[in-house]
Amino acid sequence: MLARPGHGRYTGDPNIGVTSWEGDSWRRGGAPVWGWISYDPQLGLIYFGTGNPGPYNTEQRPGENKWTNSVLARRPGDGALVWAYQFTPHDSWDFDSNAEMILVDMVVGGRMRRVLVHFDKNGFAYTLDRVTGELLVAEPFANVTWAKGINKRTGMPIVDTTKTTGVSRGNVQGICPSLEGGKSPASPSAYSPRTGLFYTATNNLCMNFEASPVTRIPGTPYIGATTPYFAGPGGYMGAFIAWDAARGRRVWKIEEKFPVWSGSVVTAGDVVFYGTLDGWFKAGDAKSGRQLWKFKVGSGVVGAPISFRGPDGKQYIAVYAGIGGDWFLLSGDVRSDDPADVRPPADFAPELARHTSQGGIVWIFGL
Repeated sequence: MLARPGHGRYTGDPNIGVTSWEGDSWRRGGAPVWGWISYDPQLGLIYFGTGNPGPYNTEQRPGENKWTNSVLARRPGDGALVWAYQFTPHDSWDFDSNAEMILVDMVVGGRMRRVLVHFDKNGFAYTLDRVTGELLVAEPFANVTWAKGINKRTGMPIVDTTKTTGVSRGNVQGICPSLEGGKSPASPSAYSPRTGLFYTATNNLCMNFEASPVTRIPGTPYIGATTPYFAGPGGYMGAFIAWDAARGRRVWKIEEKFPVWSGSVVTAGDVVFYGTLDGWFKAGDAKSGRQLWKFKVGSGVVGAPISFRGPDGKQYIAVYAGIGGDWFLLSGDVRSDDPADVRPPADFAPELARHTSQGGIVWIFGL
């Protein structure tokens, strides 16, 4: 065991994933692993995030609910847990932590460290020592109201108790980020060793949250909450940002009308690419954020662009355009009799359907 209590908060108790839940609620409570896995061959460790606990009504699952909303470092040979860090204990807001864990060596606090950088749905960007799980940096990269900050000594969030949820709390207003997260776990970030910066899509969405009692029925949703969204401060719903993970600060920001849901890629020529829900593929200067180019690709971009060298020796950028996932039902050509159309239109982005359509096209551009 490498992590110290207060940082990784792994005590060595192999049953903590059961004892941190009341009764047998752990049997129904999560946490799924549905995101990315990173591997450090020198340390011999894999790193992965876990999902939110269930149900959303927190009063049905007292306790910290480990190891939901966490990053776990395990030895792939025998699966042993080396260290773990829970970003949002006893999650009240659906801030699952399945987003990518980016492994980088960088100077933090004047010392070269092997770090893990993670942009969590809860709106905070974390820089951890990936050897020990020690918290080095934790600062908000999106608008955050549910917490006042992260205690750097304990690693625990300083929760604003007026934003905690549960049936007895009624309809809790003005929680930011929304349960879509400050960043979607499906929107992988990019890192440039040239600039030392991370580039990521973000959401500027807030929500009201009203929990309700729920009973688990196998094969059916196990949620127990109504969570309408609205745009955060400034009125825009998303942004693409450059982030300094060593200092915990945003370097630049490009505001977008709708949530930004695509992945990103940055080149050795200091050009960063990302896509938007309203169907634009954009290139920006990785140092300043200045827009260099954009192209209308017809459908919303929720995939991740890639860079590759072709057989002709030239560099290309490819991106898949095709609105999908949570955004599929907001596209402009979903029929009213479509069996997939099971939800009412989202009232937080009523104009999105005007700008995009269903479709799946791979676009390739010469750099």
